[in-house]
Amino acid sequence: MSAHRSLIRRAAAVAAAGTVAITLAACGAGGDSSAGHDGHTRTTQPSASASVSQGQHNAADVSFAQGMIPHHRQAVEMAELAVSRAASEQVKRLAGEIRKAQDPEIRTMSGWLTSWGEQVPQAGGSSEHAGHSMSGMMTAEEMKELQGVSGKAFDTAFLRMMVKHHEGAVEMARTEQKAGAHQPAKDMAGAIIASQTAEITEMNKLGKN
Repeated sequence: MSAHRSLIRRAAAVAAAGTVAITLAACGAGGDSSAGHDGHTRTTQPSASASVSQGQHNAADVSFAQGMIPHHRQAVEMAELAVSRAASEQVKRLAGEIRKAQDPEIRTMSGWLTSWGEQVPQAGGSSEHAGHSMSGMMTAEEMKELQGVSGKAFDTAFLRMMVKHHEGAVEMARTEQKAGAHQPAKDMAGAIIASQTAEITEMNKLGKN
């Protein structure tokens, strides 16, 4: 009886081994694109494709994003001052539109830089108020001037400074459209040119009132 059981166990082991061997053989013969090493290649293809997609950018795109992020942040900072300091409801409304448009763009550009393995400018960094590093940026002195006034004086200073600020952004966006390679960045540059050119026209009109 013991010998019989031993034979059964041995037969079962042989059968199991045979099943494993058959399974492995099947995987090796017919599963070239879906198992083993090739299976790993298949699963990594999407990320490789993503890398290729993310790689469709150049130095101009990086420069655009790294420059426009602090540029936008300063515009948002200026717009936030209008909430409590502006006298004109039109100026307050315009400031609100600036914040609404530029906050999401900051997040989008930060995402691009991260996906490209590039540095995202830190909020409050030295470039934020350098004034000369990017076209149209306010100097620290100009920001202090804006922070130190309210009412009609604020409206006048805000409109004058924001026109200059927008003109700088439009210039940067035109450079991106000419030299950039990343289509979403070029599209954003086009949107910046259109919206901020219209706002410059509006602010120039408000400044004359």
